[in-house]
Amino acid sequence: MELSVINIKGQATGKTVALSDEVFGIEPNEHVVYLDVKQYLANQRQGTHKSKERAEVSYSTKKIKRQKGTGGARAGSIKSPVFVGGGRVFGPKPRDYSFKLNKKVKVLARKSVLSAKAKSNGISVLEDFTFEGPKTKQYLSMLSALSLAGKKTLLILPNYDNNVFLSGRNIPKTSITTADEVNTYDLINAEILLISETAVSKLENLLNK
Repeated sequence: MELSVINIKGQATGKTVALSDEVFGIEPNEHVVYLDVKQYLANQRQGTHKSKERAEVSYSTKKIKRQKGTGGARAGSIKSPVFVGGGRVFGPKPRDYSFKLNKKVKVLARKSVLSAKAKSNGISVLEDFTFEGPKTKQYLSMLSALSLAGKKTLLILPNYDNNVFLSGRNIPKTSITTADEVNTYDLINAEILLISETAVSKLENLLNK
């Protein structure tokens, strides 16, 4: 598959980039994508939740009323889950939600999403660029020129560019990452992928190891 390279003003440069079929042309594996996204979201969880069970609630252990003759059900402890303020039954405990996923599975997941985006015309290749300084206005004007204002976009750069990152970090629905840090969740969460010319070859090299 070949895509034409455009500049940040939305104009065609006359150059084209050939996308590798091994990365951008495979049959997407939805289950693998699900597993990778599930792992990413699980890793975001702190797992610090905790509620007190009846042995941990701070109340008196005195029997709250006599066993018989009250007309109500027998009750021994105010800590019982039956009462308001009592301990919780089988409440959440601190735990680690992360789980292992093979590297090959994660690579296949990224290839699957990139292939699906390529088929649905969700990829644009940009000519390599940088900003003279961190200017949000410059980034917004770039999005407007590309007719992407208000859309969820993910810009993939070959290397970290401080000026570009700072220019785009405060814009809603905009994410910026580098080719070696891109993950399946960010790829699938974006409507349009903006990949710089050099980042395309870097992505292909990383995913074809």
